[in-house]
Amino acid sequence: MVQDNFLGNYSSCVAARSTNRAILAGSQDGGIVTQLFAFALEEGIIDGAIVAGPGDEPWRPRPMVATSVAELYAARGTKYNISPNVSFIKEATRSYGLDRVGIVGTPCQMQAVRKGQLYPVGLRDVPDKIALAIGIFCMENFPYQSIVQLVEDHANTKLENVTKLDIGKGKFWVYTERGAVVQLPLKITHKYEQPGCHVCLDYVANLADISTGSVGTPDGWSTVFVRSKKGTDIWSKAMAAGCFETKPIEEVKPGIELVTKLATEKITKNRKTIEERSSFGVGKGLRNPYI
Repeated sequence: MVQDNFLGNYSSCVAARSTNRAILAGSQDGGIVTQLFAFALEEGIIDGAIVAGPGDEPWRPRPMVATSVAELYAARGTKYNISPNVSFIKEATRSYGLDRVGIVGTPCQMQAVRKGQLYPVGLRDVPDKIALAIGIFCMENFPYQSIVQLVEDHANTKLENVTKLDIGKGKFWVYTERGAVVQLPLKITHKYEQPGCHVCLDYVANLADISTGSVGTPDGWSTVFVRSKKGTDIWSKAMAAGCFETKPIEEVKPGIELVTKLATEKITKNRKTIEERSSFGVGKGLRNPYI
């Protein structure tokens, strides 16, 4: 087990991508989340997964319970504004009657899941039903109105024309159905970020069973941290079933060094924000729970 102040605890870290071309075709990067949940569904490890499904407005996600691979496919891709997946845990266990639940979320949502398991106020009989928690790397997120402004005001295209949004290589990328690609420097996006993101001290979802993101690996691949005993067991079974192609993280560029760099930058920057706020009595006592 590796213990790192900025990357958390993990048993292994690899570059990976799904071996399923249908999954890769519509996924954000390596199709890790969709492939893991599809495998877990087929093997009976989970009865369903709480994912960020399509909402009533373009690129505005809503939490949904996926109980089939087809429903997982419908939820592929990153939306860059929060889907309140944690709020659906009781819905999944009570209305859907699931005994083994998968859930995907940002680092702050993984914290909420674990807190709910430790202190199940309002979540009676739920904590032991979380069968697989997958975290996604997150530097910051955006309110929906910010996404509208970034795409329609800055990228000069309608949201309904967008086929993919991405953040990488210092840019906010907007891909349209006509094949146009608009790049916005991140200095433009900063003022649109959720204020709460500026006090978050987790970049790589330390508390997930498995966490993943595109940073550190080539296009079409994802970095994967296998963290918990449960995560190790499920990842090993998925690998044995041929679900993923992997490479040692040390053999790819830009590698784990970039993940560490960004995790360090986020934590260092946000610590300063916390200190500044605590100087006038706001956010006193906030700290990194992983250090």
